[in-house]
Formats: sequence, C-alpha cells, structure tokens
Amino acid sequence: MPMQRFLAYTWAAPVSLFGLLLLLLARGLGAQVCVLDGVAECSGGPIDKISRLPFFSQFAAITLGHIIFANDAACMQRLRVHERTHVKQYERWGPLFPPLYLLSSAWALLRGKHYYRDNVFEIEAFAAQYADEAAQAQKNA
Repeated sequence: MPMQRFLAYTWAAPVSLFGLLLLLLARGLGAQVCVLDGVAECSGGPIDKISRLPFFSQFAAITLGHIIFANDAACMQRLRVHERTHVKQYERWGPLFPPLYLLSSAWALLRGKHYYRDNVFEIEAFAAQYADEAAQAQKNA
C-alpha cells in the first residue's frame, strides 16, 4: 500500500506543486493551512478576498492535486468530502485531470447541459458529498 500512495502522489505531483506554490503565497498573506490525511487544506486570508472578485465568485473551493483551497474554514468543512473526491480524481488521472475536466465541461456545454453541474467529475464529487451528508443526517437522527 505505501508504494500505491507514493505513486498516487507522484502522478498528481505536477498539479500539486503548482498548488503548493499558491498555498505558500496564500499562507504568507494570512491564510490558514493544515494537513489532514495527506492533503493540505488552505482557507481564509486572501482566498476569501479573491473569491469575492467577479470571475472567482463562482468558486467556494478548488482542488489542485493534493491541495484544497476554500474561502473559509466553514466552507472547507462543508465541502471537504466533495473536494477530496477531486483529490482522488487527481490521483487517478494525474496531470491529465485539468484538461479532462475542461473537456468534460465543454462536452456538457455542447450537449446543451450545464458546464459545472453536468461535468462528469463534478457529478462524482456531488454524489460523494450527498452520500456523506445523508450519512451524517442518519447518524444525527
């Protein structure tokens, strides 16, 4: 199993390294960072400010390899399962994931669907999120 984890990190490394550079910049500007189960989570500080800009206001969180960025800690908590599904997708597809993600959005648009909600990678992430929310609701009932 350790070799499998090593290969997953290595395969996703090109995007994770870019994410790490952004994380270091965000941390230097006041973002909070923690590492949980091998994934760096970065929230608050400049991320919250950037997320208010017109283009970025559509994003509550984004994943780059093994780095997750979220507007704030509450958003990170709420979207953790969704974003960790994207981490698993990076581990599966490696540096091919960003172009495949964009192609899936383009394919959805060409079929008259929504570029985000009908993206196959988002469908998988939302399914994981909804399953987790249902499990939490069942647990709290």
